[in-house]
Amino acid sequence: MDWLYELFTNNESVAHIALLYACVIAVGVYLGKVKFFGISLGVTFVLFAGIVAGHFHFTAPLPILTFIQDFGLILFVFMIGLQVGPGFFESFKKGGVTLNLLSTACILLNIVVMFACYYAFFDTSNRDTLPMLVGTLYGAVTNTPGLGAASEALTNVYGDSVPEIASGYACAYPLGVVGIICATIAVRYLCRVKLSVEDKQLEDEEAANPHEKPFVMHLKVDNIYLAGRTLMQISEFLNRDFVCTRILHNGVVSIPNRDTVFEIGDEILVVCAEADSEPVKAFIGPVVDEEWKYELEAQPMVSRRIVVTKPSMNGKTLGKMHFSSLYGVNVTRITRHGIDLFAGRNHHFHIGDRVMVVGPEDNVKRVEEIMGNSAHRLNAPNIATIFVGILVGIIFGALPIAIPGMPVPMKLGIAGGPLIIAILIGRFGYRVKLVTYTTTSANMMLREIGLVLFLASVGIKAGAGFWDTVVAGDGLKYVYSGFLITIIPILLIGTLTRLRYKFNYFTIMGMLAGTYTDPPALAYANQICTREAPAVGYSTVYPLSMFLRILTAQLVILFFCG
Repeated sequence: MDWLYELFTNNESVAHIALLYACVIAVGVYLGKVKFFGISLGVTFVLFAGIVAGHFHFTAPLPILTFIQDFGLILFVFMIGLQVGPGFFESFKKGGVTLNLLSTACILLNIVVMFACYYAFFDTSNRDTLPMLVGTLYGAVTNTPGLGAASEALTNVYGDSVPEIASGYACAYPLGVVGIICATIAVRYLCRVKLSVEDKQLEDEEAANPHEKPFVMHLKVDNIYLAGRTLMQISEFLNRDFVCTRILHNGVVSIPNRDTVFEIGDEILVVCAEADSEPVKAFIGPVVDEEWKYELEAQPMVSRRIVVTKPSMNGKTLGKMHFSSLYGVNVTRITRHGIDLFAGRNHHFHIGDRVMVVGPEDNVKRVEEIMGNSAHRLNAPNIATIFVGILVGIIFGALPIAIPGMPVPMKLGIAGGPLIIAILIGRFGYRVKLVTYTTTSANMMLREIGLVLFLASVGIKAGAGFWDTVVAGDGLKYVYSGFLITIIPILLIGTLTRLRYKFNYFTIMGMLAGTYTDPPALAYANQICTREAPAVGYSTVYPLSMFLRILTAQLVILFFCG
């Protein structure tokens, strides 16, 4: 059995290193599925499994641990950047500015509370205390990329003697997951919110929006200007979204397209927003008393999710496609990498976008042909884009930025550089012919692989000193400091958002979950709300929050730990 003993003890062996990561990751992932009071720690439990392995000297050479940790972090943050990039700039539209400002204030408050705990509870003469509290901060807000960014920034400041801040992260993370949900519930009671009233408010808002109510009209063309004009020309001149689903010309009923020519006396079946009905009627002609009932029955309205797979669609805007006016359908939702985006006129389509289209069945099929909807085209991975982006991101992250008052030039590093480049590629990559699409499952797989490699490495490295630092040291202080960092900003910002800005409580829940980049909190919000308000609030602030969490991690280390 010597071979088995050597496999577990020979730290220099490749097989031993592979076995180490396989054991830590497998144990951590399985234990992370165990729920305590309905809440699980998820993949983050890999960190705790790594700490146990490191404590019992089940480890690997430090350079190898560091390499795997950094590579995992790069892969993790880059795939996050690709996911949030398309919605990063759009998140500032449609009232998102206020939510993002409140989210930013919450992030800054997290840092303020951290410093308050630092001066109130800890020995400020110890050089390692503040870095440990930074780790505690990112455990309290359940943000692993921030932990990675802070760890990397510490390497630039401390050199080889880097404090293992993952110990502080591990102390704060469990109560962080629970505290976010509990503090959100506390906001509900502080503001005397009734869930039934909030749900009814959302229902009334949806019902009150006239642009969401289709209005059907049978019109007779009597405007002399329209004679000899195509449907596309009429649509561009009127500048109103309307759907022409049928045309009766010389006794023959047909389905019009963008090149269909209108003549005086033609009768058309039009669907438009109720608010646009009068201008459309005034421009085209009067309402016809006789209706084509059999035509309405033959063409039911359908909704279908279509995947953009044609390269010709990459980068085109929703407004210029005239789907509503020319093809007779409405785009109600656009999903990219699992995040719902606002379907505004300036939205740019990217390969892999999943578009919810509503309209007459034949018209939906025509749009399907335009967009592609050929899922097998997406099976081939665009792996070159990923590594080109990582290459540019690493170079960008290595650029020194001299800031007065800082002991060393600031660098975005291997966390910030790839993240920013990924955001830019995710949003503007189509302009340089980069297809950034990866399936949601592929993106999640690469993210999770990078995350577990990073967490396992951090845990194994931190395990050797975990007992002295936490159990026999200031572990309890890190726990309650983390809890304060978690709940105080939520209570303040959540209450302000409700009382001052009058946001719906379900939107506030989503906003707070997105600010803390915490999926369990969003899942809880979705459980008690049947509508999309939590998901909208989450996706509105998530891109900027993720960026700020990573950026502020490095700024705090470089400004205050140098």
